[in-house]
Amino acid sequence: MSDPSQRPAAEGTAPGHFAPSPVEAGHTAPCPRRVRAMLDGEWVVDSSTVTYYWEHPYYPQYLVPLTDIRTDLVPEKALRIVDTHADERLVSWKMIDRWFEEDEEVFVHPRSPYVRADAVRANKRIQIEHNGAVLADASSCVIVFETGLPPRYYLDKTAIDWSLLSPSDTVSACPYKGTTTGYWDAVVNGESTPDIAWSYDFPTWALTPIAGLVAFYDEKLNVTIG
Repeated sequence: MSDPSQRPAAEGTAPGHFAPSPVEAGHTAPCPRRVRAMLDGEWVVDSSTVTYYWEHPYYPQYLVPLTDIRTDLVPEKALRIVDTHADERLVSWKMIDRWFEEDEEVFVHPRSPYVRADAVRANKRIQIEHNGAVLADASSCVIVFETGLPPRYYLDKTAIDWSLLSPSDTVSACPYKGTTTGYWDAVVNGESTPDIAWSYDFPTWALTPIAGLVAFYDEKLNVTIG
């Protein structure tokens, strides 16, 4: 994300659906997880005493004790002093190759302790239409409830009319769900609507119920929930 003062992008995000942040910029909180980072194949951060720091209200960054950073391997410009935290450094996420919380890789940005993402099975009929055509008609779904976002309905691939969808090259990542393995455009009556649906074949462990299912950008479609 180029401008950290803006709310982070997320697949299928609609204006007005974000709940107010529970914290303000400058807030700190202890991180109970071991945090490690890798650069050029070397472990350059390894700390069990990291502090979450909210540079803006939307999600935290890691403040790492200077003694837990390989300063001989991390570029100086990747390390910033924050306020009175003289013995810690705010490590640039983008200048590091890979980040881990305990033994699980984390993508995009650190996970906020104030955000939940739950995948819940539901016996709901979901019908999705676009320009008069039915893109999907499912008798059940998995609903993802993620703090600050509208619910997302993940559907079985067998419930989708694939003749109306075309693969897209788009890839997005989420610290709570993982990295997408598919995006699709809707092509109805010769009109293409880009990136209307997406899927995670290998989501994070906590979101495994959505593996291989497909969600739609509901705000751009007609969705009937039974």
